[in-house]
Amino acid sequence: MAKPNKYAPLLCTIFMVIAIIGIVLGFVFKQALIPIILLLPTAIYEAYRTEGKSTKTASIVLLAVLVALMFLVLFDVQINITEILGSDQQYIGGYWVPLGDLRIVATTVITIISVILFTRTRGVYTRWLAVIIFVTSFVIIYLIDPAAFADLFKYGIDEALRRF
Repeated sequence: MAKPNKYAPLLCTIFMVIAIIGIVLGFVFKQALIPIILLLPTAIYEAYRTEGKSTKTASIVLLAVLVALMFLVLFDVQINITEILGSDQQYIGGYWVPLGDLRIVATTVITIISVILFTRTRGVYTRWLAVIIFVTSFVIIYLIDPAAFADLFKYGIDEALRRF
């Protein structure tokens, strides 16, 4: 059954403003944890609003990865996935994801899931939330490691050009 839309525009606007505040404060204090924490309400509402079997699962996984990322950043856990898996990239959700620091990989997974949610959901509000998550994820990657952001951005452009 469709979720009520009466307060959805207001809530999405509030979550967008909260995410923007998180982005600004993250840049001011050079702390990735701020936008991560302030993105949680958006991810929770996304998980609430999605209804399809695959989109509900995707939004719950996104929320779980975001919570895990919060703890990784909070406790400054730095694990290089490349050394563990013996590979520098992994195929996740239809995309080749470059591996490295677990915090960057987790944020990349969040970004990919937000794209999946944007393309597979029908509702304007769930898409709006997916865009908020997508944009904030890029900021989080930049705040964690600007060099990794540049590499992922270049990789994303190359991947997009290859698909077209």
